[in-house]
Amino acid sequence: MTPPQTALATACVHAGEIVDPHGSPHTPIYTTTTFKFPSTAAILDVVDGRKPGALYTRYGLNPTIQALEEKLAAIEGAEAALAFCSGMAAESALFLTYGRPGIVCLGDAYGGTLELLGSQLPGLGAPGYFLLGNELGALPSLLKRGAGLVFFETPTNPTLEQFDIAAIAELAHAHGAFVAVDNTFASPVNQNPLALGADFVVHSATKYLGGHSDLTAGALMGRKADIARVWNWRKNLGQTIAPEIAAQLARSLRTLPVRVERQNATAMRVALAMQAHPGVERVLYPGLPDFPGHALAKRQMNGFGGMLTIEVKGGGEAATRAADKLKLFALAPSLGGVESLVTQPCTTTHHGLTPEERARRGISDAMLRLSVGLEDAADLIADLEQALG
Repeated sequence: MTPPQTALATACVHAGEIVDPHGSPHTPIYTTTTFKFPSTAAILDVVDGRKPGALYTRYGLNPTIQALEEKLAAIEGAEAALAFCSGMAAESALFLTYGRPGIVCLGDAYGGTLELLGSQLPGLGAPGYFLLGNELGALPSLLKRGAGLVFFETPTNPTLEQFDIAAIAELAHAHGAFVAVDNTFASPVNQNPLALGADFVVHSATKYLGGHSDLTAGALMGRKADIARVWNWRKNLGQTIAPEIAAQLARSLRTLPVRVERQNATAMRVALAMQAHPGVERVLYPGLPDFPGHALAKRQMNGFGGMLTIEVKGGGEAATRAADKLKLFALAPSLGGVESLVTQPCTTTHHGLTPEERARRGISDAMLRLSVGLEDAADLIADLEQALG
């Protein structure tokens, strides 16, 4: 049951939790694969959608999963949500449902997303179009040609580029297209795309929503009728989250605001320290006044996030040496956990792109992407300083 309070922190704790007859404050884990009914009429009420209820876990009709989805919807201010076994599962179900007329991907994106849109979905009749931030002038022509979905991250991976959600949504809607925003980097604490006009929000819940690097999951939020069209794709592709992982994710969401707010504050301190370091060429962080998208970030974000990218002086080899010397920052892909991570995009997230394509997207070999965790800010800064020499 969702409480009457609408504050994010309250929704993170209470939204979706069912009333347990034994008094547990949290929804129990129903590992059951199927659920019995007292009569044929009762099962048909659920099968035909006349009444809510548990039916079959692969369908997502499981109390643990349904409770999580109500919580996910509440924290993004959505009418409905679907939980998936991964962020890529959420994206692929969304693209297969709404992307057949064509999907326009704006700016940088996760490497797996670029591969899905550029190499795999076109073979299924869903063409992908790619526009960088300085090519948005071409978006109206693609929409006029019939592209039905505009997809983008903001902030982007790994350059933290900002896209104006409200302006893009207004343009897309004028041409009858949907807008989906990957809100993974920002999290619902720092940004609310649906309130700015987006139709869908997608998350790799593995990251900030999970927050502890111990689960893999995805989420999709939006209007009830629009989300309902995605449900069958999730069911028949077998993409539903497991009840055990759903319970783990619900646990993590209860601490989301305090985690992200701390990461925001620490990331700002790290960004300022790196900006002053002689071994750093530049720092990409939306909270810095000289960041190209700072004004837009102030307008559409509630906080600047725990992700930043530094460009090390001396090129790719110097960046690799620095990454290898770090002690507190673990050299690993992923992000959003309580521990700080570092990755060199050219060797991990964007390794699949050609050097020429990375250069076109402004992703240099000298870049190190930092995911700031919950450690002490001074300790993290000291670790970076010793690694940079």
